[in-house]
Amino acid sequence: MKDRSRRAVETPAGSMTEPNFELTDEQWNLIQHFFPEPARDPRGGRPPASSRACVEGILWMLRSGARWNDLPKHFPSDSTCWRRYKEWTESGAWEKAWASLTRALDRAGRINHKESFADGTFAPAKKGVKRSVKPKKAKAPRSWCSPMEMACPWASTPPAPVLTK
Repeated sequence: MKDRSRRAVETPAGSMTEPNFELTDEQWNLIQHFFPEPARDPRGGRPPASSRACVEGILWMLRSGARWNDLPKHFPSDSTCWRRYKEWTESGAWEKAWASLTRALDRAGRINHKESFADGTFAPAKKGVKRSVKPKKAKAPRSWCSPMEMACPWASTPPAPVLTK
């Protein structure tokens, strides 16, 4: 099977505007059981989009940072991808798939643990300030306030306007 992860889809006009596939067939085979195919509605209607197509669309969204409405046309609809993303997030499928792919990379020796790091950029520091202290009182005074006020007492209070007729 071909490795599709580095190949862009070429449109009939020769444009390379379609995004790359995110997963190889080998990677998909490792995680496909976490994303089961939806059953067809017994009442009929349009057949459901495949799980792989939805996973590819969701990965494109996460990688590009685009809006759901900007999902390229060759993926399933934005609402379908969003619903599946929500369902799979709530079921824990993404964490399981990530762990499975990470273990496979580790077994293959493709992860350098000396270069691993933890990023706490978005982790709130809730225990950093005592709850009894109000946020404004917990802050230290600005370094320029006191010396400036002593050197220029008039700088903080503008002169009162003089009324003239």
